[in-house]
Amino acid sequence: MTSKAVTYYRVSREKQAESGLGLEAQAAAVAAFVNQRGLEVVSEYMEVETGTDKKRRTEIFKAIEHAQREGAILLIAKLDRLSRNLHFVSGLLESGVKFTAVDMPEANNLTIQIMAVMAEHEAKAISTRTSEALKAAKARGVRLGTPKPMPEEVRVKGREAVSKGFKDAYRRDYGYIHLMRESGLSLRKIATRLNAEGYRTRTGCKWCPVKVSRVLVKLSAPHL
Repeated sequence: MTSKAVTYYRVSREKQAESGLGLEAQAAAVAAFVNQRGLEVVSEYMEVETGTDKKRRTEIFKAIEHAQREGAILLIAKLDRLSRNLHFVSGLLESGVKFTAVDMPEANNLTIQIMAVMAEHEAKAISTRTSEALKAAKARGVRLGTPKPMPEEVRVKGREAVSKGFKDAYRRDYGYIHLMRESGLSLRKIATRLNAEGYRTRTGCKWCPVKVSRVLVKLSAPHL
């Protein structure tokens, strides 16, 4: 009997989400794991947030609740994509949800808690080092403050360049993807067919539902 799975993806910054960096790698790792274990993905959740702002990270709680309701496994690519907060990870473990980090699928609850402790320690150490470096710089007379903001016209040109690069890379594939979507195929089925037919993303990775969605949204937008 095929086991159910709920997948969760998170990237830390808006720019990272727009470029696909991080997200695409997570989706590829999770997709490979799902195929290898013969799992059935019943839902996917994606979030663009910082790791420390738990109040705004609503999708992870939706993913946990969905996994509880379905009796499904909660899948993520890496433990540090879930949280660097020990109490948060411990709470997840205590919730009873079956939870697997694809980069260490055989890890038990104790291993995961130890990893979370180390991740939280490293996050605090980075914060401490940054604070001490700023104090030292201030003592040397270095003027601290917000740098001069980038002119809006430069920002606009940068966004246009990124959009153009994305559009040029997927212009040829868009028509085929759009046709399959109009025919009623789900994002997952489209990704499966593209992979089966040898199509690859511009970075050479296999297609995933998230990537298919981004191509449909980006290339169908009027400004593109």
